[in-house]
Amino acid sequence: MKLLFDQNLSPKLAGFFSEKFDESKHLQDIDLDSAKDSIVWEFARKEGFTIVTKDNDFNELVTFFGFPPKVIWIRRGNCSTNAIRELLISNIEKIKAFMSDSSNGILTFY
Repeated sequence: MKLLFDQNLSPKLAGFFSEKFDESKHLQDIDLDSAKDSIVWEFARKEGFTIVTKDNDFNELVTFFGFPPKVIWIRRGNCSTNAIRELLISNIEKIKAFMSDSSNGILTFY
């Protein structure tokens, strides 16, 4: 299970979650931090990543094209990296279940 953190999230999150999810990356790690969403989408699909984002665009891509890749959509306004980290940590089991679920492509956290 691999997470790909979008440019609107801190690169620190990828390092923290790489212990819990194999090969977690941030877009900066793979030189895609300035790439169009369609490029990121295709990379995640080919490489088996679940995208973690605060951006509605990926939600729209899942709605239009289906999945993979799956998307974890964080719908919190301005908040700290620590708040995002704690939100994801407190939902680790839900995230793992979502990533294994073949019927759902979007997991939303508020």
